[in-house]
This record gives sequence, C-alpha cells and structure tokens, in this order.
Amino acid sequence: MAIDVKVPTLGESITEATLGQWLRQPGDAVGADEPVASLETDKVAVEVNAPAAGVMGDQLVKEGDNVEVGAVIARIEPGAPVLSDAAGGVEGRAPALAETVPVNPKGAGENIEVRDEAAAGGDEEEPHLTLSPAVRRVVLEHHLDPSKIRGTGKDGRLTKDDVLAVAKAQKAAASAPAAPAPATPAPARAPVGERHDERVRMTRLRQTVARRLKEAQNTAAMLTTFNDVDMTAVMEARNRYKDLFEKKHGIRLGFMSFFIKAAVLALRDVPAVNGSIDGEEIVYRDYVDVSVAVSAPQGLVVPVIRDAQALGFAEIEKTIADFGARARDGTLTLEEMQGGTFTISNGGVFGSLLSTPIINPPQSAVLGMHRIEERPVARDGQVVIRPMMYLALSYDHRLIDGREAVTFLVRIKEALEDPTRLLIDL
Repeated sequence: MAIDVKVPTLGESITEATLGQWLRQPGDAVGADEPVASLETDKVAVEVNAPAAGVMGDQLVKEGDNVEVGAVIARIEPGAPVLSDAAGGVEGRAPALAETVPVNPKGAGENIEVRDEAAAGGDEEEPHLTLSPAVRRVVLEHHLDPSKIRGTGKDGRLTKDDVLAVAKAQKAAASAPAAPAPATPAPARAPVGERHDERVRMTRLRQTVARRLKEAQNTAAMLTTFNDVDMTAVMEARNRYKDLFEKKHGIRLGFMSFFIKAAVLALRDVPAVNGSIDGEEIVYRDYVDVSVAVSAPQGLVVPVIRDAQALGFAEIEKTIADFGARARDGTLTLEEMQGGTFTISNGGVFGSLLSTPIINPPQSAVLGMHRIEERPVARDGQVVIRPMMYLALSYDHRLIDGREAVTFLVRIKEALEDPTRLLIDL
C-alpha cells in the first residue's frame, strides 16, 4: 500500500511553501528519511523526507506550485525499483534518446522538447521529453546542449546533477593547456532577433524580502544619518591579540564583535533605537537581540544573536561563524531568524563605500557598515592617512529623533576609536 509524503510543519505562523525542486523522480529507490523534495518558505529552504523506504511513486504537485502544511505531495510505493530490459520498454531506450535527439529550436525561455528520430515504426507517435524548470535553468546558465547529455533519471530524463557534471567537465577541459589554434575571423554579431529573455519565477524568499522591504518604506518614516569612524585603534587591537585570541578560543577575532559590543553600549544609552512601535504603544527592551545579515546561496538571511549584551567577544565570533556556515549549507532554522531587536549589515565585505540600509520591521533601526578605506584626515593640525569607515544608521523617525540617531552613531564612533571603553563599560 502506498505511503503519503506530506508537507511537514514549517514553523510558527507559516502555513504554506513553494515546491522548489523534486530530488527524486518516479521509479527512483528511496530510503527512509531520505530527502525527496525541497520546499522554499519565506525564509529558508526545507527538505521533505520520505516517511518510509520504497520506490518514488506519483508526484502530485509540480515544481513551483504552492503547497500547504500537511498536504500530500507524493506517494512512496513499497518494494524495489523495476529495471526494464535495455532492448525494450521506454526505460531501455531512454539513454539512447538523450544522446541522439536534436533540440527543438524554441526560445530559451520555453520548455525544451526533444524527439527520438531513430525510433522504430515511423507511423507510431514519437515519445517526447520535457526538461523540468530547475534543469532548464542550469542548461541555460551553462549554455549546454541537452541533446548531448545522457540522462540518469527515470525514462532517461535529465537531472540537475547530470547537467552540472557536464558543465564541470567542460570547465576542467577549458582550463587545461592546449595547442594554439589557428587564427579565425571574429564571429559576426548576432542579429537582434536572435536574443532571448528568460522568465524565472521569484523564490518565496525573494518575494518575502521584496514585500517586507516595501512594507518598511510604506510604513516607517525612514531616514538615514551618517558618520565615519577611524578604525586605527580597532585594527591595532585586533592585530595585537588575534593570534592569542584564536589560540585560546579556537576562533578568529573579527571586526563584527567590536561593532556588536559597541552597539550594545550605544543601545543602552539610546534605548529608543532598540525599541519598536506596536500600534499606539512603544516597546522598550532591556535586552539586545542583534540580527546579523549574512549572505546565503538563496539570498540575504538575517539570523539573530540572542542576548548580545551578555556575550563576550569569543561567544559572538563563534555564533557568527556558525551562522555563516549554516547559511551557506541552508540549515538555518526559522526560529533563528525571528525576533531581532536591532540589525547590523556589513556591506563592506562586498566593497560598499556608502549605502542607506532599509530597516527590518518591526525593528526601528539598522546600522550599515562599509569598507575600510585609507583617507586623508586632519589630526592635531596635521593631515594624516587613516583607515576610515563610513557608518550609516537608518531609523524610523516616528520613534527615533534626529538627536537620538546622531547620539547613537557618536557612541559607536567613540567606542571603536577607543576600544578600552568596551572593557570598562563607558
């Protein structure tokens, strides 16, 4: 008897997701608790595991469809997969099909259809093979001809892994030294009529980011104020103690821990920046949960460092390193990205000189860090070169006055230019 594969519970207040990709195709053997599909929620990707071992049966939804929690999306049939003889049946002909068929010359944004021109019985209906959206995207991205790739999926279908393997092999071959080729004339410029557009559905994460950012612009009275900070003292302290720090704590000493500790001091002095508006009330907090923006393959995610006011430098650095690694692996949980009271975004790692970050509702402020750049500044009547960084604080003017915003940035600046303040709580 077939066993239903259902959408698991996705987290508090999340009732639906989008089926991002099928990881197993009908006829594939699956083990108990083995991932068979990937779901995209508002914040993270979640894998759906097989409830029991068996054979992948019917898939009841398509990639890109929205599904609700508890919905049945596929069925697992008991038993082992049946492999047909290579001389008969569709399964036996599928590999040859993938090798010998020409590509139907459609636009790059449409489904790519291939035919088996060598099929016996010319009057019979020719079988067709359609690439899934995920496979089509990879084919287009790497400019590959799917008719020259052997498919390993059911009925010889191309899988994403098939395409990526060929792309990797071609890249390796291209990087190998080769004999100089004879000079050839430059190819003629392609006419305008041969250009193609590709339409790709926005992921649920990107849709949520777009909606929330627009909501922040429409709701908050958002304003940004700037300051700059001389990073000389922080860089000297980091260079002086980074080896001892790593030897003792097993983690590198970075700049983010300095900024978080400085933000904790500044938020204590200017509590409105750590507050939020709830209806006609203002919520003030005696704790600091810092949301730290980190880059992930599916987009920017913002995990939360809880109770940052109680953490030391090493605990902060270890937490950030763990978040970064799990963001790249896609294993962050929804709970880890909810409930922050203040956000720090470091655009400097990407080379940003200056920006105006957008607040993350219901928070009321976000601090933007930028790249460190040597610039001439005046010190004691002399022009000297210093490693400078621009800081930007975007804030909700409904709650935070300009005086408070400027005071907050000044507190950050003072703590970073004299890191001793972080130790003696000034």
